[in-house]
Amino acid sequence: MTLPAKTPRRRALACLALVSVGWGLGLQQVRAQGKETFLPTPTSLRAAALVAQSKSEPLVLLVSLPGCPWCELLRRNYLAPMRLDGLQAYQITVNDRSLVVTDFRNQANHGAGIAEAFQAKLTPTVLFLGADGTELAPRIEGVASVDLVGALLDARLLAARAALRAGR
Repeated sequence: MTLPAKTPRRRALACLALVSVGWGLGLQQVRAQGKETFLPTPTSLRAAALVAQSKSEPLVLLVSLPGCPWCELLRRNYLAPMRLDGLQAYQITVNDRSLVVTDFRNQANHGAGIAEAFQAKLTPTVLFLGADGTELAPRIEGVASVDLVGALLDARLLAARAALRAGR
């Protein structure tokens, strides 16, 4: 039995196919650009967050994985350019157990431990943090849409900035 073209199931499948094509095109664009972009890793999360707060900005922390095309999309197209404009954006690598980073409790840790402490289980995860390590806006976990990730990032930055102004 064939389904009529206008059934909800057919429409849903057609939408899924279009989204998959969009994701594929976004990934091809990232892969075609070659070498990965990197954001710096802070030596101290608290110190980086205090610098960010002094500029009325959240500390933006990307939890990343080497070779992750979605992480690269966020770094190259959004976070690295925003960093050039003064945003305090850094990254930690979820599987790094060698680079020492002082956490918000002033204890030596590494990327894997920090990702675990924030319960960041997906890459990319973008955290918007205050000076004490509290999340000022909902995190971004994964990339659901190449077309909407910039707007989502902007919205979360606005929310984090508003939380800073409100004294949270």
